[in-house]
Amino acid sequence: MKGGKVVTSISSLKNISEGKKKDIEKVAKVFGFKATDYYLSLIDWDDENDGLKNIVIPTVEELEKWGEKDPSYEKNYTVSPGLQHKYSKTALFLLGPTCFGYCRFCFRKRLFIEDTNEIMVDVESSLNYIREHKEINNILLTGGDPLVLSTKKLKDVLNSIVEIDHIKNIRIGTKSLAFNPYRIIDDKELLNTFEEIHEKGKRVFIIAQFDHPKEVNDVSKRAIELLLKNRCLIYSQMPLLKGINDDPYILSELWEKLVNSGVSTYYLFQCRPSIGNKPFVVAIEKGFEIYEQAKMNCSGLSKKIRYIMSHATGKIEILAITNEFVIFKYHQAAHYENLGRIMVYKRNPEAYWLDDYTELVDTYKISNPFC
Repeated sequence: MKGGKVVTSISSLKNISEGKKKDIEKVAKVFGFKATDYYLSLIDWDDENDGLKNIVIPTVEELEKWGEKDPSYEKNYTVSPGLQHKYSKTALFLLGPTCFGYCRFCFRKRLFIEDTNEIMVDVESSLNYIREHKEINNILLTGGDPLVLSTKKLKDVLNSIVEIDHIKNIRIGTKSLAFNPYRIIDDKELLNTFEEIHEKGKRVFIIAQFDHPKEVNDVSKRAIELLLKNRCLIYSQMPLLKGINDDPYILSELWEKLVNSGVSTYYLFQCRPSIGNKPFVVAIEKGFEIYEQAKMNCSGLSKKIRYIMSHATGKIEILAITNEFVIFKYHQAAHYENLGRIMVYKRNPEAYWLDDYTELVDTYKISNPFC
């Protein structure tokens, strides 16, 4: 596949000194290294602060002891290997066994650094669970990246999902549009599959991860256009990342490029406190300022994006800060009683996660007519 060659050897990188290679090989032995030749070609190797370089090239700072393997406690919502049911109406399939590249800040890097049974191998039993739980109306395929699967295997899963009447929408979480857009450009069968799903009355949503404006280029735009022509809706999300996009000018450029390409901005995530992620985390209150500053330079179409923390208890939106307080709201919750709950905490400039806040000063629960 054009531009899709996978590179896993640090020694093969021609633009890094031999001395530095030895250092980052130590990191790669712990957390792995993977990228496509296409993505590596986008890096400005003469720029020490190149955002794409920081996304895929290991750094020794990743070895600092910090964070957890499963900071959002996904294990608590795992029904069977590869199947999570955290939110009432959404089921999550961990379908992709790997990715086209390894983001250094991946919150599921546990899947790639140890033996695990978290990737779905028995799709039929998971589909039976969906059939029995009619409150579920949408499925998110993720992993890893589902698009690393063969088109035939992915098509079989998609066609089985489409046959379930109460499933209306299928989401596919992928970074292939950034790492390997040729996966989409060169595969007419995949595109035809998306078109066929639309003709059957269901919707395919591509949840694309773009972390830096350089990822939105002529090639990725071709992939975006093909998806749109084949009836997919595309939303983009990204974590806020130190040394990559923690700059309001970079974020606003990214969001505007996405919207102008036909991609709706979705979530800006607080970087999860996963092992190896210390070099990339931005304190919540600093992150909120960057988020708000970035929106100041955007059209209304880009301003729809929400600043979200994927906490163990739900998706918590960072709503506002004052001189004394930071205000959170449950945008989504594992338990219905938390939906719409607003929490006001005493500010803590050193906080990276909700658990770092200890002084809850007020809370308000919006009534939920669906409980």
